[in-house]
Amino acid sequence: MMKTLTRYLSLYAALWKNSVTREMSFKSNFILWIIVELLWFGLQICFVSVLFSQTDSIGTWTKWQYVLLIGASNFIQQLYQAFFLTNCTNLSELVRTGKMDFFLLLPVNTRFLVSLRVVDLGAFVNALFAVCVMTYAAMQLHLHPSVGQFAGFAALCAVGILIHYSLMFILATICFWTVRAQGIVWGYYNLFNIARMPDDAFRGAFKAVFTFALPVLLVSNVPTRVLADKISSPYAWLLLLGVGLAWAAISEWFWRYSIRRYTSASS
Repeated sequence: MMKTLTRYLSLYAALWKNSVTREMSFKSNFILWIIVELLWFGLQICFVSVLFSQTDSIGTWTKWQYVLLIGASNFIQQLYQAFFLTNCTNLSELVRTGKMDFFLLLPVNTRFLVSLRVVDLGAFVNALFAVCVMTYAAMQLHLHPSVGQFAGFAALCAVGILIHYSLMFILATICFWTVRAQGIVWGYYNLFNIARMPDDAFRGAFKAVFTFALPVLLVSNVPTRVLADKISSPYAWLLLLGVGLAWAAISEWFWRYSIRRYTSASS
């Protein structure tokens, strides 16, 4: 097992090296994309200021707790984007052009290559800005998270990224039937905006759908509640973990089912 792990780590290091080389070949695009993401992040913060000029709270969420939520949501989104987004959106091109043939022939796990072959380095910079926003919001709230809270936040963020990846990968694999699935994938990506909203702002069927079926509300709200010390029971932890494991299992099953449908572009 250690030999296999070392082999895959070496392979992933090579993929990182290729990504760095590619990004540095187009420095202007790299910087411009960071600026665009920062402007969008700034617009979200401005939206909070406008919103809370009309009210003191949204459910149990105060202004700076909401800013903390936006920071956490962007942190999770940017890390997901760094590792998985480009790869999920490019899957349909691999199928359409027949390049999937080469991935299937390589002596490594095909899903590993398909999911991790490209790294978006600019997203790490934007994730750092999200951490700065969370830090400032925590200072305004006079929060002093313990080591356990930081560890819990990090673990739940990892589960949230797993949920986003599993759901988007399922949507991406639809390309084995439709060839082009970028529209469906980007449609789910746009749902990330719901993740930055407090869960208390929703009720009824809408909240149920975006808590269980498409759990974007859980992904950012639960980790933020851990940092803000707003969780009084382990129910939310267990719910997020259970949903994450369930979607990961469904994603793996759907991938195996979908790959059997692949007949290559030449057949």
